[in-house]
Amino acid sequence: MAFVQNFPFISILLSLFAGPISSILSGKWAKRLNLAVITVIGAMSAMILAFVWRSGQEYIYTMGHFPAPWGNEIRVGVLEAAMALFFCIIMFLSVIGGALERELEIEATKQNLYYIMVNLLLCSLLALIYTNDLFTAYVFVEINTISACGLIMIRQTGRTIEAATRYMIMSLLGSGLLLLGICFLYSLTGHLLMSNIKEHAALIQASGEYHIPLLIAICLISVGIAIKSALYPFHTWLPDAYGYSTLSSAAILSALVSKGYIFLLVKIFYRVVGFDIIRDSKVINVLFVFGIAGMIMGSVNAIKENDINRMIAYSSVAQIGYIYMGFGLGTTAGMIASIYHIVSHAATKSLLFVAASGITDASSKSKNFFDLTGAGYRNKLAGVAFTVGSLSMVGFPMFSGFISKLLFAQAAVGVGNRYKIMITLIALAISVILNAVYFMKTVIRIYTPEKSTVVIDKGFQEINAWEQPAKSAALVCFIALNLLLGLSSEPVIALIERGLAMFA
Repeated sequence: MAFVQNFPFISILLSLFAGPISSILSGKWAKRLNLAVITVIGAMSAMILAFVWRSGQEYIYTMGHFPAPWGNEIRVGVLEAAMALFFCIIMFLSVIGGALERELEIEATKQNLYYIMVNLLLCSLLALIYTNDLFTAYVFVEINTISACGLIMIRQTGRTIEAATRYMIMSLLGSGLLLLGICFLYSLTGHLLMSNIKEHAALIQASGEYHIPLLIAICLISVGIAIKSALYPFHTWLPDAYGYSTLSSAAILSALVSKGYIFLLVKIFYRVVGFDIIRDSKVINVLFVFGIAGMIMGSVNAIKENDINRMIAYSSVAQIGYIYMGFGLGTTAGMIASIYHIVSHAATKSLLFVAASGITDASSKSKNFFDLTGAGYRNKLAGVAFTVGSLSMVGFPMFSGFISKLLFAQAAVGVGNRYKIMITLIALAISVILNAVYFMKTVIRIYTPEKSTVVIDKGFQEINAWEQPAKSAALVCFIALNLLLGLSSEPVIALIERGLAMFA
C-alpha cells in the first residue's frame, strides 16, 4: 500500500485531535492551529485525488486488524477525494473571511471554543465523506450536529440560543429517523458495512421477500437526512440558524453542513441500497415533489424578507430543493447535476454571506434592506462580490449557477416521464424568475446612490478593501472559484461522472 493511501485516515485523526488541543490554547493560537490543519488536510486531499485519478480505481482502507464484515473501513474514490479537497477550500476561506466578526462578536475567553467546534465539524465531514460503515456515519452525523449547534450559539444572544435550540430539536428528530432506518437495514441484512448491505439488499429485492421493511428503511433514512439538510417543509430551523449566526458560522453551515448530509445520502443510494432499488422504490418521486416545492417556496419566502442574511438563508432552502429535484429525476444525469449543484451552491452561498457582511459593515451593521441603499459604492469589493454571487444564483452565463441550471434542464429532457420533464422545466423557469426578483432587487438597491445627508445622519462609512485584508482576500478567492466553476465546468463534470461510476 502506498503511503498516500493512509491520508484519509490521517486527515480524520488530525482534525479530531486538533479539537481537544485547541481547548488549551489561546484564541489566536487556536485559530492558527485550525488554519494549519485545514491547509494540511487540503494538501493531503489533493494528493489523494491525484493518486486515485491516476490509478483509475477506488481503494478500501481497513482500520485495525479485522477485515469485513467485522472491521471498519474507509472507501476512497475520485468523488470522495474531490469533495474533501473542496470542503477544505470552502472552510478555509469562510474562516479567514469571518475573522473580524468573530473577534467582535465572540468573547475573548471563548475564541478557542469556536475552533474546537470547527475542527470537530471538519472531522465529521471528512468521516461522512470517507466512511464505508453505516453506523460510523451515524456517529459522525451526531458529532456534526453538536458541532454545528455550538457554532450557532457561540455568540450567546437570545436569538442564537433560540436558533440553536430549534436546530437541535429538528436535527435530533432527523437523527432518530436515520438511526431507525439503519436499524431496519441491519435487521434485514445483518451488516453495517455499506458494500455488504448492498449485496444483501440486492438479494432481498430479487427474492421479493421483506420488500416492505426495505422500503420503510429507505423512507426513514431519506426523511431523516431531508430534515437534517433542510429540505422543504423541514426547513423551519434554517433561517434563524443562518441569519443570526456569526459570519463564519453562517458561511460554513450553509455551504458544508447540509452538503455533508446530502453527500451521505448519495452514498446510501449508490453504495448501501443500490440506485436501481431506490428508483424502483418510488421514494425519489416523493423527493422530487418536495424538491420542486422547496425551489418555489424558498424563493417566495426570500422575496418577503427585509433582512439580507435571512433572505440569503431562505435562498438556501430553494437551492437545496434543486438538489433533491435532481435526485427525483432518477437518472445518472440528474444525480450529476445535483452533485455539481452541491459544489456550485457551496461556493456561491459562502461568497454571498461574506459579501453581505461587507455591505452591512458599510451600513452601520444594519441588515435592513432599505439601509443598504448605495452600499455597493461604500464597499466596492463587497458590492462586486455580492453581484457575482447574485448573478450566479440567478443563472447568468459565466458563473457556476448557470452550469447547474443547464445540467438540470438537460437531465430533465433525458427523463422518460414526460410529466417530470414538463414539471422540471416549468419549475426551473419559475425559480429563475423568483431568484432574479430578490437577488437583482438587492443588487439594484446597493447600487442606488444614497443622498449624502442620509449617509451622514445614519453614520454610514466607506470601507476600502485594504482595511479588511482577510475578508477581501476571501472575497477575491470566492469570486475566482465561482468563475472557475462557471468557465471550466467540463473537468468538474468529468470528475463527478468518473466518481459516480466508481460509486456504482
